[in-house]
Amino acid sequence: MAKTGADQAGYRRLRRAVSDGDIGKLYVFYGEEDYLRDFCLGEMKKALVEPGMEEFNFRRLQGKNLTLRELNEAVDTFPMGAGKTFVTVSDYDLFKAGEQKEELAAFLSDLPDTCCLVFLYDTLEYKPDARLKLTKTIREKGETVQFSRQEQSDLVSWIRRRFKAMDKEIDGKRAEYLIFLCGGLMTGLVSEIEKVGAYAKGRTITKEDIDAVATPVLDAVAFQMTDAMAERDFDKAAGILGTLLKMQEPPVRLLAVIGRQMRQLYSARLALDTGRDASKLMELWGMRSSYPAQLLLRSAGRFSTPWCRKAVRLCCEADLAMKSSFGDSEDILKLLILRLAQKEAEA
Repeated sequence: MAKTGADQAGYRRLRRAVSDGDIGKLYVFYGEEDYLRDFCLGEMKKALVEPGMEEFNFRRLQGKNLTLRELNEAVDTFPMGAGKTFVTVSDYDLFKAGEQKEELAAFLSDLPDTCCLVFLYDTLEYKPDARLKLTKTIREKGETVQFSRQEQSDLVSWIRRRFKAMDKEIDGKRAEYLIFLCGGLMTGLVSEIEKVGAYAKGRTITKEDIDAVATPVLDAVAFQMTDAMAERDFDKAAGILGTLLKMQEPPVRLLAVIGRQMRQLYSARLALDTGRDASKLMELWGMRSSYPAQLLLRSAGRFSTPWCRKAVRLCCEADLAMKSSFGDSEDILKLLILRLAQKEAEA
């Protein structure tokens, strides 16, 4: 999903505070974009902790089994040198602190000026309870920052800058293809950019360079499978499924992704039938870019409406069979591909 205005505002305030040297005392970081979060933490560390003083002034705590007393001791430790004490706490569920909620709220409302405390929600979900005094304290005394997926245009610009740093060039269309193939998280894209940049022989990145070494996300593989069906190449579609099964992807997850792809394809076919364009698909499926929507419309143009409708129904039947334990899950998936091929022949 794209960043909301509130998400962007918190992130902008954080970047401005780091840039101006006006970092606050309390932060809560959450969201799926780890790369962006870790980048901001690195910038904060450089601004707060003097070089050579990391061992004394930078503390990383794990939230599991952490007591309020231990947290208080870390925060109250006076920093050495001219910097501040920088404390990060990973996966400490603030709102499951039991009877300590009131005590924790009082503690957070009176943090020393010599410290910056950051709570990181990594594996845990950040779920504030608006009824609690603790939530109000965090809102009034600190800053909550959500690190969400970036807008498509921002990602494209970032990808081009990363390749430029490697003395490579990539145009907007190829950057969008890389995002479609490898997902829209910077965390995952970093390694893919490095692989593609190292592989490419020429200065300009091509689609062939990307396809040669990039690792596609599951949604992209499902689209490749559908594309193979659109080209009437059901052997290729079955081969893609076989490769995924050999990689030990859970059949139930594969079926969920294939089912979603078929529903998207059906909606694209209906959009074509009613004269709708890519913007309708973007709205319907929460897409941040027209690129995947255009791909869906192109693919849907090679299928009939009856086939798309039957494909969705077949996926539902396979889902019911798998969840009802009627047969081997892998066999159910393979049978689905065969039935889709048969239905295309009938359409």
